[in-house]
Amino acid sequence: MKLYAYPLSGHSHRVRLFLGLIGQPVDLIDVDLRAGAHKTPEFLALNPFGQVPVLVDGDTVLPDSNAIMVYLAKTLGRTDWLPETPAGAAAVQRWLSVAAGDLAAGPASARLITVFGAPLNSEQVIARAHLVLGRMDRALAGRQWIAADQPTIADVALYSYTASAPEGFVDLADYAHVRQWLARVEALPGFVPFQKTAVGLAA
Repeated sequence: MKLYAYPLSGHSHRVRLFLGLIGQPVDLIDVDLRAGAHKTPEFLALNPFGQVPVLVDGDTVLPDSNAIMVYLAKTLGRTDWLPETPAGAAAVQRWLSVAAGDLAAGPASARLITVFGAPLNSEQVIARAHLVLGRMDRALAGRQWIAADQPTIADVALYSYTASAPEGFVDLADYAHVRQWLARVEALPGFVPFQKTAVGLAA
């Protein structure tokens, strides 16, 4: 397997984190986004959207971090990370949708401003970040993991941009359940840390 990724990409990190947690080796290929490597004809042949990560497994070429995690869980038979029961699979999918939607529009977008200089409205995206973090905090009240009684790819999908939220001036102080959950993820065997950037509240 090959994984095309960028160290400061939370989407890349969630796949690297999942690979670490399941002990699956991969050939890591850095794609320098700042240099525009994701817009070259060679990379666009792998992913016409020009985004990382991209997994190459034999003849299978798969973009999109959440789709990659589903593929890995299914291919490697990791039903501990992606339940096969209808209710279990649906619970995971619900939070994968949050990761691709509200989390991307909130904490991830706030970090895009400080780390990558994205031309977004910081007040709006920070407000969206606190909205989704509040919902996550309430969902985690009284439970260890977001979608099941054990960690799943839903936890992995939510981790990177939640952990790095302070880099986008999003304070996690009011979200005790979220902070405790982050610590539980970080204590898992095979955990791979997300590269930090000294910006925002993390400066």
